[in-house]
Amino acid sequence: MTPEDYPTALGASSPTSITLLGHDLAADVMGEVGFGELAFWLATQRRASRGEVRVFEAVLAALADHGFTPTAIVTRLTYLSAPDSVQGALAAGLLGGGSRFLGVTEDCGRFLAGVLRERDPLPSDDAGWDALALETVTAWRESGRRVPGLGHHVHKDGDPRTPRLFEIAAEEGLFGPHLSLFAAVGRVHPRVLGRTLPLNGAGVCGAALADLGLPLELLRGFALLARTAGLIGQLAEELRHPVANEIFLSVDLNNRSVPPDPYGETHG
Repeated sequence: MTPEDYPTALGASSPTSITLLGHDLAADVMGEVGFGELAFWLATQRRASRGEVRVFEAVLAALADHGFTPTAIVTRLTYLSAPDSVQGALAAGLLGGGSRFLGVTEDCGRFLAGVLRERDPLPSDDAGWDALALETVTAWRESGRRVPGLGHHVHKDGDPRTPRLFEIAAEEGLFGPHLSLFAAVGRVHPRVLGRTLPLNGAGVCGAALADLGLPLELLRGFALLARTAGLIGQLAEELRHPVANEIFLSVDLNNRSVPPDPYGETHG
């Protein structure tokens, strides 16, 4: 490759045409390929099967919006502060995708993949998966680490997204080792933790994406792709039924003055 040579299999333009992934964008892609399928194609540079598209789009739907989460609130508040910057409002919400919201998708995928890399051969039945999960959860508990994908601040008795995604993946023959291990974690973790926590939707999405063979490094990117649609919905609703100013005023008008609390005196 010379300094003037930048190879790409993605988009390229000539004076008369645009190609994308080796296809004519206008003739072969527009109106022929759904956005979810295209996102999968762009990331993998291969066409997804019908079942893969269904699972992938189910993940996108699961992660698109979950109410007034911090990502949604900050998007609305940023738009209130800078209505001339839709991109800023969307970016503010996406920047909040971390270890507590959205980032769990990547964290769980990486966790499961790390366990599976160390086990050869993989279990062949539920008893084998349960044994592997029990060993893993015990080790993580003893080392003081939290198992990604366990627990939810709202869905204390079960995240409705989780069994549905299990079901869809099974229907499409795509219930692979990451989902199998994640399901086993759900079955055995009470024996280690002494309480039952739900397998959350962000975690099961990470397992499903990993079973689709998508790069672990991009799993959070897919969560952000889904949440972008949700944040656009939040902004669209804010335009029609604004609440951001009320949120702002509820804090601004109800703040309470307290003495200074110098850092280091009462904080380690």
